[in-house]
Amino acid sequence: MAGNEWINGYLEAILDSGASAIEEHKPAKENVRDRGHFNPTQYFVEEVVSGVDETDLHRTWIKVVATRNTRERSSRLENMCWRIWHLTRKKKQLEWEELQRVASRRLEREQGRKDVTEDMSEDLSEGEKGDTLGDAINMDSPKKKFQRNISNTEVWSDGNKEKKLYVVLISVHGLVRGENMELGRDSDTGGQIKYVVEVARALAKMPGVYRVDLFTRQISSPEVDWSYGEPTEMLTSGPDDGDGDMGESSGAYIIRIPFGPRDKYLSKELLWPHIQEFVDGALAHIVNMSKVLGEQIGGGQPVWPYVIHGHYADAGDSAALLSGALNVPMVLTGHSLGRNKLEQLLKQARQSKEDINSTYKIMRRIEAEELSLDAAELVITSTKQEIDEQWGLYDGFDVKLEKVLRARARRGVNCHGRFMPRMAVIAPGMDFSNVEVHEDSAEADGDLISLTNPDGASPKAIPTIFSDVLRFLTNPHKPMILALSRPDPKKNLTTLLKAFGECKPLRELANLTLIMGNRDDIDEMSGGNASVLTTVLKLVDKYDLYGQVAYPKHHKQNDVPEIYRLAAKTKGVFINPALVEPFGLTLIEAAAHGLPMVATKNGGPVDIHQALNNGLLIDPHDQQAIADALLKLVSEKNLWHECQKNGWKNIHLFSWPEHCRTYLTKIASCRMRHPQWQTDTPVDEFNAEESLNDSLKDVQDMSLRLSIDGEKSSLNESLDMTATGNDRHVQDQVNRVLSKMKKQDSGEQDQIVVDNVPSKYPLLRRRRRLIVFAIDCYDTNGSPDKKIFPIIQELFKAIKIDPQIARLTGYAVSTAMPLSELTEFFKYGNLKINEFDALICSSGSEVYYPGTYIDGDGKPYPDPDHTSHIEYRWGSDGLKKTIWKLMNTSDMEQDKSGQSSSIIEEDEKSSNSHCLSYLIKDPSKARKVDDLRQKLRMRGLRCHLMYCRNSSRMQVIPLLASRSQALRYLFVRWRLNVANMYVVLGETGDTDYEELISGTHKTLIIKGIVQKGSEELLRTAGSYQKDDIVPPESPLVTYISENASADVIANTLRKVSRVQT
Repeated sequence: MAGNEWINGYLEAILDSGASAIEEHKPAKENVRDRGHFNPTQYFVEEVVSGVDETDLHRTWIKVVATRNTRERSSRLENMCWRIWHLTRKKKQLEWEELQRVASRRLEREQGRKDVTEDMSEDLSEGEKGDTLGDAINMDSPKKKFQRNISNTEVWSDGNKEKKLYVVLISVHGLVRGENMELGRDSDTGGQIKYVVEVARALAKMPGVYRVDLFTRQISSPEVDWSYGEPTEMLTSGPDDGDGDMGESSGAYIIRIPFGPRDKYLSKELLWPHIQEFVDGALAHIVNMSKVLGEQIGGGQPVWPYVIHGHYADAGDSAALLSGALNVPMVLTGHSLGRNKLEQLLKQARQSKEDINSTYKIMRRIEAEELSLDAAELVITSTKQEIDEQWGLYDGFDVKLEKVLRARARRGVNCHGRFMPRMAVIAPGMDFSNVEVHEDSAEADGDLISLTNPDGASPKAIPTIFSDVLRFLTNPHKPMILALSRPDPKKNLTTLLKAFGECKPLRELANLTLIMGNRDDIDEMSGGNASVLTTVLKLVDKYDLYGQVAYPKHHKQNDVPEIYRLAAKTKGVFINPALVEPFGLTLIEAAAHGLPMVATKNGGPVDIHQALNNGLLIDPHDQQAIADALLKLVSEKNLWHECQKNGWKNIHLFSWPEHCRTYLTKIASCRMRHPQWQTDTPVDEFNAEESLNDSLKDVQDMSLRLSIDGEKSSLNESLDMTATGNDRHVQDQVNRVLSKMKKQDSGEQDQIVVDNVPSKYPLLRRRRRLIVFAIDCYDTNGSPDKKIFPIIQELFKAIKIDPQIARLTGYAVSTAMPLSELTEFFKYGNLKINEFDALICSSGSEVYYPGTYIDGDGKPYPDPDHTSHIEYRWGSDGLKKTIWKLMNTSDMEQDKSGQSSSIIEEDEKSSNSHCLSYLIKDPSKARKVDDLRQKLRMRGLRCHLMYCRNSSRMQVIPLLASRSQALRYLFVRWRLNVANMYVVLGETGDTDYEELISGTHKTLIIKGIVQKGSEELLRTAGSYQKDDIVPPESPLVTYISENASADVIANTLRKVSRVQT
C-alpha cells in the first residue's frame, strides 16, 4: 500500500492547493507570457499523472467511495480521483499516438531510402553498385574520410587578406545590441544573442572579411530601451591590425529592420506572419549595400554577400528566402530545434500536439527548419550528437543518404537532382582576453585568507560574490566542487547533491557550491525550477550539509568569471551532471579559468573532453560514479594539475579566432554562387542629353500600348510638359531631343511601331512602381475566367488618372499559365502582352519582358539570367520519376477492366525546362502539398510544389523559383524595390497564394472575383496554419469590391501608398 499512501498524500496536497485547476479533457495550456509562475496544483497533478499506477489510483477511489460521507472534502476527493484517472488515460493515449507517428515516419524513411537506391542504381557501373544506402554505413572508415576532407581543404589564413568579403548574419528574435546585453530578460534574449554578437565582432577582425552585417528586428516600443530602435549600431570598425586600407563601410554592424507592429515587442512565436516583411527589408539593405561596397572595393561592380547565415528557425527561413533571391550560399545554425522540442513535450504527455502547436507555433517552426535544410549549403552544429540525434529527426536530412550523395558527387556520378546539406561541427568561440591565468600557488589563497581573517589586510578589493558564497561554508579553504546551471530537472543537480551527501570521504575533503540562477521567492518560479530548489533544500537538510553546501540567491553575469576563479583558488573541480548537454559552454569557461571538469557523457561534453583532455566523463544516472570521479580529481593532486595544464594548453581550440578560421574554411568549400549579370544598365553612365533621350524613347514605347478597347493608350497623351516642371532650360532640352528623334530615319521608326523592335533593356529599369496582376481566377476545368478583364481595365484607368504617376508605373502579370496560353487568353480581352513590362509565367519558373527579350520571329523568350538563377538544385529527371510513383501508387484505383488508372497525367502544353506540369484527374485523391513535400525531402529532392488553376493542375518548379521570389528577382535585377510593388489578388488562389500576400509590397485584394482556389490541397491536418504565414491585420493589405470603379481603386491605392514600410 506504499503506492497508495504516496498517492493519498499528493491528492490531499492537491485539495489543499485548489483542485479547480484540473481539466477533465486536456492538460492546462501554457501561455508563453505567463512562463515563470509556479502553480502548485498543476505540479502535484503532473506528479500523480506521471508516476501513478492505475491500480493504486483505482484502489484509492474504491476506498473513498466505500467510506463516502456527507463531508464536502470526501466528495471532492472522489471526484478528483475520477478526473485524474481520465488525465492518466489521456496521457497513455498521447503516448500511443506518438509511438504510432514515430513508427509511421520510420517506415516512410525506409521506403524513401529504398526508392532512392532503385533510382540511382540504374546508372551505376558494376564497380559503383556498392554506393547504395544499405552499404552507406561501411562506405568510408573515419580515417579515410578525414584524409579525403582535409586534402581538398585549404585552411583560412592571412593569405586571404585581399579578398574583402561581405558576410550577412541573421538573428531575428529577442533584444540584440552590442553592449549591456539584457541576457535572461526573457526566453528570447539568451545565449544565442550573445553568440551572434560576438561572432559578428570576431568575423569582422578576420583577414579577408571587409564587412559583417548582423540583421535583427528594429523595435521602437516603450516596453524596451530606445537603443533597440536605432537602425544601425557599429560593433567594431574592422581588423585590429588594419593597414589603413579599409573603407568607411568596413567592420561589423547591427542592422535593425522594421517589420511587424512598430510599437510592440513580440515574442518569437508571434513573429512568423511577418517574416516575409523582414526579408524584403533586409533585401533592400543588401542591394543598397552591395552598390556602396562595389564603389568602395568592387571596381564599380556590386559586392554581393559571400554567405547568408541564419541563426535559429525564424532566421533560417529568412536566410533561405534571401539566399534564393540573391542566389548566394546559405548557412544555418539551429541553436535549438523544433522537432527535438516537440519530441520531448510529447514524451511528457502533458499536452496534446494541438496544444503544443498553439502555444509554441511548433509546426511553423519545424517547417521553417525544413525549408532551411532545403536551401542550406552547410549546417553548423556544436556537437556530433546534434547531427545524429536532432537533425536526424528531419525529413530533409538523412545521414546515410548524405554519405551516398557525397560519394557520388565526388566521383562525378549523377545524383538525379538529389541533395543533402553538409553538416559541420564547429564549437562556439569564447573571448579569453579577460581570463587571468595564475599558476603560482603563492597567490592562490590570498583572497581567501583576507576573507577568513578579519585582522589581515588585503591590498586589493575582494569581489562581492566571494563573500556571498563563502558565508555558507564553515571551512572555505577546502576544494570547491562547482556546478553552475539553471535549477532545471534536466540539469540533474539533485543527483549530484545525493552523490555528495552519501559519500563521506568527499564531504570531508570538499565543499559543494550550486549556482542556480537568480531567485527572490521560490513560489514565484516555474514549476520545474521550484521543484528542484525545494528538493535541494530538503536534501541539504536530510544529509545535514549545512556549512558544506553554498547556494547563493543572486549573482550577476560579470560575477561568473570570479566564481570560476574562486573555485580554482581552492583547487576545486567544475561539474556538469546534466542528463543530456547539447554543448556545454560552461565547461570551456571553467577550463579557461584553470578548473578540471567532471561532465556527463551524453552530448557535447564528449567532444569538449576529446579536445581539452582535462577531466573525467560520467554516467549522469550513476550516483556512485559521480562521487568517485569527483573524489579522484580533488584527492589526486598530480592528476588535478595535469588536467588544469591540459585545459590551458588546448583552450585556444575554442577561441573566437579559431572558430572563425574553421568557419571560413568550411564556407570556402561550399559551392560559391552569386548573381552573374553585370551592372550594365546605362542609366548612371549616360550624359544628361543621352539619358533624357532614352527616357523619351521609353515614353514613346509606352504610347504603343493598346488599351482594352483597342485604341491607343492615353497614358502619354495626358502627359504634358508639366511633367518636366516650369524650367525653360529643361523644356528646351526636351524640344531639342524630340527634334533629333524626328530627324531619324522614318523607316527605322516604322519598324519600331510595326515590328516592335526591342530596346536593349526592359522598361522595368526606369519604373518606380509596378502593378502586378496575380488573380488566380479559373473555372472548374482550370481555364482562365474572362471576368478579370474589367478589373484590369479599371486598374489601368485608375493609374492613368494621375499622369505623373502613370509615367513611372509599370505593369506585370503573375500566373500559373504558360506564355502561349496567356497570350491566347489576352486576345479575348483585346489585350496584348506588350502592354505589360514583365510576365511571370508557369508559377514563377519563367520571366518575360515583352518588346525587349524577343527572338528573330518576334516571340518573347525567357530572361536567361533568371533561368540560370533558378537552376540551383533543379533535378527534373529524378522529380518526374518520383512524383509519378508517389501520386499513382498508394492512391491508385482500378477501373472495371482491372487496369490501374492514374490520378495525374503529364501536361506537356504547360510544361517547360523548369516546370513540370500535371493534370489532376481527381483532386479528392491528390496528396496534399506538405505530404508530398515531406516524401520528396526524404528522397533528397528539393523543389517548390503547388496546386494551381482551381486544383486542376499540379506544378513542380525549382526550389529558388516562385511567384513571390520572382518579384524579389526583379528588384535585385532591375532595382525596382519590392516596397514599390502593388500585388492584385483575389480572396483565394493557388497554393502559393499566401506567399504573395505578406511582405513590404502593397496588396490589393479584390473581393468576390475568385470563388474557389486550390488552397484546400495545401496542408494536412495538424500542420501550420494560414495565420502563421499571413498577418491577421496589416496596413499594407487593403480590399476593394469586384465592381469598384477606377476612382475608388485610385483612392485605395493612394491610401495604401502612404503606409510607411
